[in-house]
Amino acid sequence: MLLFAFIVSCLFLAMIPGVSTAVIMRQTLREGRPAGVAAVAGNETGIFLWAMAAVFGLSALVLASEVAYGVMKAVGAVILVVMGAQSLWRSRGAAARDAGRMGDADAAADPAVRGWRRSYVLGVATCGANPKAAVFAISFLPQFVPPGVNVPLTLTLLAVLWVAVDLVWYMGVIWALGRAGAVLRRPAVRRRLEQVSGAVLIALGLRVALDAR
Repeated sequence: MLLFAFIVSCLFLAMIPGVSTAVIMRQTLREGRPAGVAAVAGNETGIFLWAMAAVFGLSALVLASEVAYGVMKAVGAVILVVMGAQSLWRSRGAAARDAGRMGDADAAADPAVRGWRRSYVLGVATCGANPKAAVFAISFLPQFVPPGVNVPLTLTLLAVLWVAVDLVWYMGVIWALGRAGAVLRRPAVRRRLEQVSGAVLIALGLRVALDAR
């Protein structure tokens, strides 16, 4: 029963729109499914590292340090604001470039398509620089550790399960976006999506920067 509650909790956490969802959707819409999958892999790497930090008490040290916490907030906010600004700038350039000529072949030649490595790094960076991930890891996982078990081992297994649930959810999101690809590739729709994603990322960045501890 406790395991089922943990899985359901992980699913609800994944479904709540936030920084990770915004970054994964942005990369998928801009660069296609492979980039979205790479962003998911990067995000889950960050989650697993935070979970391991919770297992060994490292995240508690980060949260106890005002300087470390502040630096993480600043880095995370800058990453999100820069990504948002890039999307807004790209939407302006796309108005001239995408005038009825952005098909599959053009998308493959688009300079924004830079491979999965960049998307993976973005996924790791946005999750790793998010202090709220540390808060979740250190407060969420221990609640589902039964009494009388090996705590480090159990926390590690829960972390793996957390990542697995996340993967299932985000892969579903990427699949849904891919199914809508014909509509999303329309020039006007692409420009609007760039504008919306840019505004959302900037807003999330400002929220991270101004959010009280």
